[in-house]
Amino acid sequence: MTRTVDLAQGMSDDLRALRRDFHRIPEIGLRLPLTKARLLEALEGLPIEMHEGESLDSVVGVIRGGARSDGPVVLLRGDMDALPVQELYESDYCSTHPGVMHACGHDMHIAGLVGAARILCEMRGELQGDVVLMFQPAEEGPGGAEPMLAEGLLEVAGRPVEAAYAMHVASASYPRGTWFTTRGACMAAAEDVHITVRGAGGHGSQPQDALDPVPVACEIALAVQSAVTRQFDVFDPVVATIGRIAAGTKSNIIPDDAELSITLRSLSQESRMKLRASVIRLAEGISAAHGLTADHEVLESYPPTVNDDAEYELGRQVVTDLFGDGAYVERPNPEMGAEDFSFVLEQVPGAYFFLGCTVEDDPADAADNHSPRAAFDDSVLWQASAWLAEMALRRTAR
Repeated sequence: MTRTVDLAQGMSDDLRALRRDFHRIPEIGLRLPLTKARLLEALEGLPIEMHEGESLDSVVGVIRGGARSDGPVVLLRGDMDALPVQELYESDYCSTHPGVMHACGHDMHIAGLVGAARILCEMRGELQGDVVLMFQPAEEGPGGAEPMLAEGLLEVAGRPVEAAYAMHVASASYPRGTWFTTRGACMAAAEDVHITVRGAGGHGSQPQDALDPVPVACEIALAVQSAVTRQFDVFDPVVATIGRIAAGTKSNIIPDDAELSITLRSLSQESRMKLRASVIRLAEGISAAHGLTADHEVLESYPPTVNDDAEYELGRQVVTDLFGDGAYVERPNPEMGAEDFSFVLEQVPGAYFFLGCTVEDDPADAADNHSPRAAFDDSVLWQASAWLAEMALRRTAR
């Protein structure tokens, strides 16, 4: 058993209590004043250089290695924000904020990274480089990674970050204490495209005197689905879902405009750009064929989250060394959800792993992340701290 495991297990009760403090005070978006205050309290007294965000409530810490002053710089991320979900899972530490809940387990991530920070501070004499602690708001939206990068996240240690790691808890699908991810792309690129078909309204009884955008919008919706199956390689999959179509006010009035809101998911940068271009081209071309026009707006664009081969292998080895040969399971397919840690991994190599934290004996019976009934067993929280700390120790020793 490694020292990181010993230290993590020794602080397990404190980390669980800290996680429950965060769970009671969930906050949304870029500004998380209560969460930030409790985080700073939890880090108080540790030998960490602290930096607070300007445009958002981020906290960045730097732990200087005691074994070398010029070793590699490694980044560890923990996201902090919650979701606009009314909690329905009953516990003695439920959310005290109506309509807001840590339904994705980011309270576990904050506490896990605090634990890793405490371990690394305890083991500074063995740390052969510097560690950047990235406590990030707004992962669920509008996105906190990009503004943190713009504020100098990767240069805060005085030398460039060479590798970056993050982990995410899962409330379902995998047994408690099981680690998993996918080689290469482990989460999808995501972006929303909003299409407005512009025509000319009129009376519903006289469509020949109008330019009806409604059938054109419907044609675009069907064409997008055909494009997914006919233009893209099945082994580099994409998803296009039209989640909203809106037009008109009354059955006998042809509206001027019709709107489509489309979410696009892909696993490579090439397919991401091709899918976006295809949707826009179809909207403009079909509209033009009917004598109408189409405008588009691309929103909330995230690249795919890609595990670097070498960093993935390090992460897998750390899991098996710390928690046993059966602790890691290769996920058969990537997650088509998106993650804005992808912006960090676009700039530096790294790895993104998952930890099963289901409260059910059978994970198939558990509510998934983002559910109002999502629940996370914090008895395995210490593993998150141990893994993050060990990743930093081993990577800085290269």
